[in-house]
Amino acid sequence: MKITQAKPLSGYRLELRFNDGASGVVDLSEYAGKGVFEAWLTPGVFEQVAITDQGALVWPGELDLCPDSLYFRLTGKTAAEVFEALRQSQPAYA
Repeated sequence: MKITQAKPLSGYRLELRFNDGASGVVDLSEYAGKGVFEAWLTPGVFEQVAITDQGALVWPGELDLCPDSLYFRLTGKTAAEVFEALRQSQPAYA
């Protein structure tokens, strides 16, 4: 899964779109101010979200989030569901 669009919203929420077309809002407020996510409490830092070439989210200070975990959170799907579907869509090689 790759994130193709990310728009910061108020309350530490992100509007996300993934390369398979899944989209919606993910609430990350439970992380704000905890551990490495303390940086988000500095005004303007959360809004500096960017997308890497690999489709992950990054912020200043080498803070990043895995796109897979955000996808599961957004869609409610499990890793088994997503990765099984990916395996089934791959061509069989002899």
